[in-house]
Amino acid sequence: MARSVRVQYAGAVYHVMCRGDRREEIFRDDADRRMFLETLGEACGRSGFRVHAYVLMPNHYHLLVETPEPNLVDGMRWFQGTYTQRFNARHRVSGHLFQGRYKAIPVEADDGDYFSTVCDYIHLNPARARMLCGEKARLADFPWSSYPLQTGRRKLPEWLERRRVFAAHGLPGEGPQTRARYRAYLEQRARAMRGGDVSEEDEAAWAGVRRGWFIGGEGFQAWVE
Repeated sequence: MARSVRVQYAGAVYHVMCRGDRREEIFRDDADRRMFLETLGEACGRSGFRVHAYVLMPNHYHLLVETPEPNLVDGMRWFQGTYTQRFNARHRVSGHLFQGRYKAIPVEADDGDYFSTVCDYIHLNPARARMLCGEKARLADFPWSSYPLQTGRRKLPEWLERRRVFAAHGLPGEGPQTRARYRAYLEQRARAMRGGDVSEEDEAAWAGVRRGWFIGGEGFQAWVE
């Protein structure tokens, strides 16, 4: 069966996800995770990609990435290929690291509801996967996502942005009050999720994020088609 054509256009925003080959781990330790983020930063520098959200899970990753130029395929080819080479060299192994093609689902980013849905889906992954240990564990304690960086005090890497994330949630700018409000919002959702309180609306929206070929309204679907 022929591969489906990648949708590429200037200013596109995608939910990108890829799993390890045979669902095996793509990170063996924190050094691998740091190497992955360093490689992602290099890929953004080469391609102009802008990352709005990410999370690194044991055997897969999620990105919300914007491509100012229509170059998703070239940028992702370099990124995944380079990380695979570095991983194999570090661990003295060979062969495929990732399972087939990465998913790249176009997002109707001009509509804040769709953009915020994908951001929340990515940032809440550790809570959904029950990776927060202890009753008092916070989502911000999971260090391998963009969430603690975007709500913290440290300067962000050049390739990571947060203003559009906050704006999609109706929050102005990116100052301390905005960061605190976003942090309170996500921590509340993470606590509810750990207690098994997930609304039918959230389940339906996230099912679309996981299984759909686009994330947006009917007009966006027609335009992409």
